[in-house]
Amino acid sequence: MTKHDAPPTDSEFDDESIDIQLRRTWNTPSGFWGALTTVDHKIIGRRYIVTAFVFLLLGGVLALAMRLQLASPEARFLSPDRYNQIFTMHGSNMMFLFAVPVMEAMGVYLIPLMVGTRNIAFPRLNAFSYWIFVAGGILLWVAFALDAGPDVGWFAYVPLSGPEYGAGKRADIWAQMITFTELSALAVSVEIVVTVLKQRAPGMSLDRIPLFVWSMLVTSFLVIMAMPAIMVASSSLILDRLVGTHFFNPAEGGDVLLWQHLFWFFGHPEVYIIFLPAVGMVSTMISTFAQRPAFGYLALVMALIATGILAFGLWVHHMFVVGLPRLGESFFTASSMAIAIPAGIQIFCWLATLWDGRPIFKTPMLFIIGFIVTFVLGGLTGVMVASVPFDTQVHDTYFVVAHFHYVLIGGAVFPLLGAVYYWFPKMTGRMMSERLGRWVFGLIFVGFHLTFFPMHILGLIGMPRRIYTYQPEMPWANLNLFISLSSLVLACGFLMFIIDVIRSARSGAIAGPNPWNASTLEWATQSPPPAWNFRRIPVVEAREPLWANSAELKVVTGMRLDRRELIVSTVVEGVPEARESSPINSIWPLLAALATSVMLIWSMFSPWAVVWGSIPIAVALIGWFWPKGVPEDES
Repeated sequence: MTKHDAPPTDSEFDDESIDIQLRRTWNTPSGFWGALTTVDHKIIGRRYIVTAFVFLLLGGVLALAMRLQLASPEARFLSPDRYNQIFTMHGSNMMFLFAVPVMEAMGVYLIPLMVGTRNIAFPRLNAFSYWIFVAGGILLWVAFALDAGPDVGWFAYVPLSGPEYGAGKRADIWAQMITFTELSALAVSVEIVVTVLKQRAPGMSLDRIPLFVWSMLVTSFLVIMAMPAIMVASSSLILDRLVGTHFFNPAEGGDVLLWQHLFWFFGHPEVYIIFLPAVGMVSTMISTFAQRPAFGYLALVMALIATGILAFGLWVHHMFVVGLPRLGESFFTASSMAIAIPAGIQIFCWLATLWDGRPIFKTPMLFIIGFIVTFVLGGLTGVMVASVPFDTQVHDTYFVVAHFHYVLIGGAVFPLLGAVYYWFPKMTGRMMSERLGRWVFGLIFVGFHLTFFPMHILGLIGMPRRIYTYQPEMPWANLNLFISLSSLVLACGFLMFIIDVIRSARSGAIAGPNPWNASTLEWATQSPPPAWNFRRIPVVEAREPLWANSAELKVVTGMRLDRRELIVSTVVEGVPEARESSPINSIWPLLAALATSVMLIWSMFSPWAVVWGSIPIAVALIGWFWPKGVPEDES
């Protein structure tokens, strides 16, 4: 092309020719090299989802091992040391390698489609975040396989995890795993914030953003504000252990409670980092299966924002028994109870949506109903433990174990499984089995409640958490045996879910572009979507664009076909203000992740790793950002 030639645009060709040009520009090369260099948000999002579910299954196996150990008094299936490792691995794996990553993974895949753009913001950073996440998971599980898994609980309280009591590298591995996963989560959050605020389709003003997108936007801000606290805590712990600092050593002016404040300042917002995306999934799916717009759109958005704000005022309710001033604890009791208000608003809006609609009870809808029932029960016990006198009695008992499993599994996993059934046809082009799906829901719902509801009773009759066995004279044996047997029902439900996913991916019924008659933009393109998402960028004129337009959506024309071009829009109104080029595939994000991983792992053995390990990281970043030159037509 000469300097005076105009670049090709989509207004000059028919649809078939546009697809050919877009395929040439946007497609990921086939083969091993393409897999390593891709920056397609859909490919990376699917990898994130699959990897997170692998970690879920591994964590489930650990849970079954613990239940086998606790099924009878004085069992010898696991040694105390191995039980401590499994206990720590289960919690750390589920919280840091499954729950947060899988929710962000759904955002990575869906948000660019839902806001009508062709790729996520900073796609190379997106690829880097995935490789870092995988490296952190490999570090944790390889250490466990080598009998060096962390054994200090997923909360790693000091001084147990400090240099005095935490011999070896087990606590160091836990702390560095935190660095890996939080670095990944922070990167994804930045991408989501920029994509939502600056890459929306023309006409998608703030009051037309899908509710799932709103939930991921609030979640991303929570990650950006909360996760630095745990990175500071884990880094300080490593410095205490490896360099000889005394952040948590009272003998040298440190404070062990500083760890709990830093950890729970992150730890309680993390519950909502997991929960809020699930709320967005429910709001989106319930509208589709009621076949009407969600009731109280503004109320649902404000409830999301209020939950995000209040989430930062709750952390001390994990510390009611450490001896803090009672007056201060009363404020956190109030906050812990107040956060039930936006949750209640959301539940009533969902019920009103169903009441005024014509509900279709497909498998995703069953999981929504299971979520509402389970989360309400978990929320009620949450209000109970927000009370200082009650919490003082049940703190560190199985009542709390039951509570947070009701909140996290009921509040996150049930919606997530419903979301998999709902968006599976978009990701694969095939439907999951409705018959198997009902069995999956039934087994998981019944198995869950039979497993975790009796734990409330165990806690009330005094069984403490974090014990690997108990004496025969304690009145806990029958309930523990019942719980362990019930957990097998829950495991069968997840096994059937895996079978359904594999079978459906291979031979499920062909889905079509919009099998649920949904209203959001991800269903406006083919299933699975092409590498470029949309042949032409859609124009949004209503909150439910696919329901508001009986004819085809209006589209933007004049987009270039010879480069990966995106529309940049204004934050509030979604008015196009510029066009920019999206980065192409690159090996440098993988090389940067490898260099970063080597430096972080090496630093557990020598502080000089931070110095010498920075050199290959700098080389990788130079390659990453090296300018590629200016095309002739732009000079």
